[in-house]
Amino acid sequence: MIEYLIGILLIIGSFFCLVAALGVIRLPDPLTRMHAATKAGSLGAGLLVSAHALFYQELGISLRALSIIALLLFTAPVAAHIIARTSYRSGEAISDRTWIDELKGE
Repeated sequence: MIEYLIGILLIIGSFFCLVAALGVIRLPDPLTRMHAATKAGSLGAGLLVSAHALFYQELGISLRALSIIALLLFTAPVAAHIIARTSYRSGEAISDRTWIDELKGE
C-alpha cells in the first residue's frame, strides 16, 4: 500500500516540476516566470522529497527530508520577492496582462 502512495507522490511531484519548467520557458515576463518557478517548483520538490522519506522510512532521512521541505517553504517566497523586485527595478519588460502595478510609485 505504501508503494502506491510513494508512486502517487512521485507522479504528482514530477508533474508540478514539469509545469514549473514549462512556465519558466513559456511565460512572457520575469514576474510570471518567477511565480511559476517558486510556486509549482517548491510544491513539486516537496512532494518528491516526501516520497523519498516514505520510501526509506528511516529517522535520519525523514528528518533531512522535513528540513529540506521547511527550507523550500521558507526560502522560495523570499527569493521570489527579491527576484521580482530586482527585475522590476532593473526595467525588465512587464507583460500587458499585468494590470496591477503596486511598485509604480517607488
